Amino acid sequence: MNWEQLLSLKRFGDTAERLRITQDETRLGFEVDYDRIIFSSAFRSLQDKTQVIPLSETDFVHTRLTHSLEVSVVGRSLGRLAGKKILEKYPELQYELGYKANDFGAIVAAAALAHDIGNPPFGHSGEKAIGEFFINGEGQKYKNELTPKEYQDLCEFEGNANGFKILTESRKGREGGLRLSYATLGAFTKYPKESLPKKPTAHIADKKYGFFQSEKEAFIDVANSLGLQKRSETDISFSRHPLTFLVEAADDICYTIIDFEDGINLGLIPEEFALEYLSKITRHNIKPENYYSLTTPEDRIGYLRALAIGSLIDDAVNVFMDNEDAILKGEFNCALLDKSKYDAQIKDIIKISVDKIYQSKDVIDKEIVGYGVIKTLLNAYTHAVNNTFKSQASNYDKLILKSLPTSLQTNQTSLYKRLLSVCHYVASLSDSKAILEYKKIKGIGF
Repeated sequence: MNWEQLLSLKRFGDTAERLRITQDETRLGFEVDYDRIIFSSAFRSLQDKTQVIPLSETDFVHTRLTHSLEVSVVGRSLGRLAGKKILEKYPELQYELGYKANDFGAIVAAAALAHDIGNPPFGHSGEKAIGEFFINGEGQKYKNELTPKEYQDLCEFEGNANGFKILTESRKGREGGLRLSYATLGAFTKYPKESLPKKPTAHIADKKYGFFQSEKEAFIDVANSLGLQKRSETDISFSRHPLTFLVEAADDICYTIIDFEDGINLGLIPEEFALEYLSKITRHNIKPENYYSLTTPEDRIGYLRALAIGSLIDDAVNVFMDNEDAILKGEFNCALLDKSKYDAQIKDIIKISVDKIYQSKDVIDKEIVGYGVIKTLLNAYTHAVNNTFKSQASNYDKLILKSLPTSLQTNQTSLYKRLLSVCHYVASLSDSKAILEYKKIKGIGF
């Protein structure tokens, strides 16, 4: 892979090549990507979607929206720092083609901003709940009517693939979805493969999948245009866009440090653990007099959090550049933080977060609620959509259908596309909207 091709400004439907050297410096194409994402309705819905603590009533706990904004900020720093070093290594990118360090930052920031845009309500349990409906619930009856890869898309419904669908799916009057640059779409795709075969290798790019069968042609176009390296001759699988490693690092840094901070602010983790664990990462730049001059727990934890994120950013960029040749060859097979000099400290923080936050009774109880809500919605919607298609709709089915948006593809001849459209709609709901729809179907509170 080569950087000139990887930094493509191409957008869906382009008939002429977009050159960086001719870009308007006041509104660069990569910055347009960021704007299109942040003004999208799918991004706005993240303000009421769970990050870690479902349906939290406190002000300081992160939602998917605040998490995504923070990941984007960290991603921008990672991209700019790495971009500066890449341009030093490949000066022709700057002097002949016009690329600047901020271009790398803008690509990573936009991709990071969108990294959770396809996630369903109720956190990762929302993904599992959709999959469970097709594995063990009412949805398993569709198995024999779908191809193995179509069925796998539904059984392991993937927020990353749903995000790619949101960003690229055409609809009337909006061909090519948000029409982002191919560089940003490439950096966004953490798992550039289809749902089967499942985890064919231990390579980080094979951990999950990155697009549904409905978007495979769009992904192939993006991958080929960027010159991503093919990893399979029989299935759709490519090496990651190099900047994807920085997007992933931004997410890893934020959820490691900031989820830990949320746990402390919620009282799930004692404050003294912050100093014990975070000081091991910040020991080279912490100033004790500054720390002890702060009078509130939130300020002290915030100080440590800021220093820890800064240390991890610098370290991730060093790992990226040390392995840049291998990354371009598709030979780097793990996350950047897996090679971090702070790996032991990161694992310690994640372990305590798992024990004290992710497996806390409050989180588990609300995830159980999420399972029930999503199961009920999928059951009602899939029945209504498929019965209508077969001209077998009951009066109840017709009422359900009227409550769904007209954008839902209920008249698709493909069963797979009808089912996926329902899952896509359910995944688009915020936590509160999903509960409201559940109550409507159950006749609660009316």
